[in-house]
Amino acid sequence: MLFLRNFLIFCVIVWAIMYGLQMQFGAAVIHPLAYYVLAFFAVLTAITYWLTAVLLKANPDGFMVAFFGGMVVRLLLSVAMVMIYLYKGGAKEGHGTWTFLGSFFLLYFLFAGFEIWSILSNLRPFSKPGESQL
Repeated sequence: MLFLRNFLIFCVIVWAIMYGLQMQFGAAVIHPLAYYVLAFFAVLTAITYWLTAVLLKANPDGFMVAFFGGMVVRLLLSVAMVMIYLYKGGAKEGHGTWTFLGSFFLLYFLFAGFEIWSILSNLRPFSKPGESQL
């Protein structure tokens, strides 16, 4: 539950920053499709969280496999999204392409960083009894 609360707060803060930047600078800084990218990463993070939780219930010792599997799924779906954008004519936008790619990768790394931070801050529950903590 703590993850979901922090995740919701994180998404609202990122949305508010994007909205403020778009109101101040317009499409020169925030691409109009950036909100869809934000929704894409929010849904993708929620799905990978759910998938990791399901895999951990099935095999509590398989945390690393579940976590890195989610990271691979995130990477592949993200590359597919960029390729679809470019295939649909995004490369013809000129400056808009760079704005989209900048927004996309910034959001990608923010969400990946949030996911890693949330895992690292909760490492103690995944530790085996008797192991020393750093």
